[in-house]
Amino acid sequence: MKKILLIATGGTIASIEDGNGLVPALGGEELAKYVPEIEGLCDFDVVQPMNIDSTNMRPADWMRIRDEIVRAYDAYDGFVVLHGTDTMAYTAAALSYLVQGSPKPIVLTGSQQPMASPFTDAKLNLYQSLLFACDDRSCDVSVVFGGSVIAGTRARKQRTLSANAFVSVNFPEIALIRGERIVRVGKPVTCTGVAGRPRVYDRMNERVFVLKLTPEMNPSIFGLLKRDYDAVILETFGIGGIPDYGDYQRAIFDWVDSGRTLVVTTQVPEEGCDLGVYEVGRAYAAHGGILLGGDMTTEALVAKTMWALGQTSEAGEIAGLFERVVNWDRAVEG
Repeated sequence: MKKILLIATGGTIASIEDGNGLVPALGGEELAKYVPEIEGLCDFDVVQPMNIDSTNMRPADWMRIRDEIVRAYDAYDGFVVLHGTDTMAYTAAALSYLVQGSPKPIVLTGSQQPMASPFTDAKLNLYQSLLFACDDRSCDVSVVFGGSVIAGTRARKQRTLSANAFVSVNFPEIALIRGERIVRVGKPVTCTGVAGRPRVYDRMNERVFVLKLTPEMNPSIFGLLKRDYDAVILETFGIGGIPDYGDYQRAIFDWVDSGRTLVVTTQVPEEGCDLGVYEVGRAYAAHGGILLGGDMTTEALVAKTMWALGQTSEAGEIAGLFERVVNWDRAVEG
C-alpha cells in the first residue's frame, strides 16, 4: 500500500463559519476523518505547516510547503497538499519550479464548499487526489479538482462557485477521474528527475509585479515601479499589442536597459501572445532583454519569473532559465 504525506494548509476545505465569514479552523487530521474511505486506499500521515485562507498565501509559504516535501521526500510515495482555491494555481506553479521533474506525485486540491457543508465537494476531491497520488503513472506537480487532473503550471481558477472551478489553459488535461477510474487523456507524462530524484531549488525573488494594460494608462508607471520591483509581467492587449501613444516604447526600453526584467504576455485567457504579428508589438520583439510569455498562464509566469530571478541576476542566465520547459508550462516546438 502506498504511503502518502497529506500537507494541510487551510483554505475553504478547512473552514467553518464563525459569524464573521468562513475562516480556516479544521486541521488535516480532522479533514481526513470526514473521508473514512481513504483508510483503505493508502497509508498516510498529516502535517500542518499553516492553517490560512489562501488569500494570505505568499512565496514564504510556498517555501514552507516545499520544505515539507523535500524533508519527507524519501519516506513517502507521494504528496497531497490541501489548499485554498483562490491562489492554488500560483502555489501549484511555484512548486513546479521549486521541485522540478518529481518522479513522485505532488497533488494540490481543495474545495468550493467547506468539508463540513452538507453540499461539499471536498470529500470527493480529497479522495480522488489521494487516488491519483497512489497511481504508479502519476508524477510531478498537478491539481486534482472536480474530476480533472491539470498540470501544475497550466491550472487556473475559472469559476468562483461551481465545483468544476479549475480549467487547464492552452494544454490538455492530464487525466479525468470518474469515480475510482483514472482516464489518462492528455500527453503521456514521464518524470525521471535527476538520478530518480527531483531537481530542487530554495530561492525565489518575490519582487515581481503584474501590470495589465488599460486604455490611456500612463507609461510613467514603469518609473514608479523601479523602487520596489525587479521584474514586470506586462499583460498586453490581444495577441501582443502595446500602444504607440504616450511614449510606451521609451518607458519599456528604459526598464529593460536598466537591468530589470520584462515579461510580455496577453490578458486574453487562451492561445497566447506573439509580438511579431502587429506593428504595435513588433518593435518590442526585436529588443534584447524582453522575455516572451508565449501561451503560459499569468500564474505560471509569476512563479517562473520569481524562480528565475531567485537563481541569478544576470540577464542572459535569466532568459535561459525562463526558456526551459518545466512541467509542460509552455508550448514545445515540433
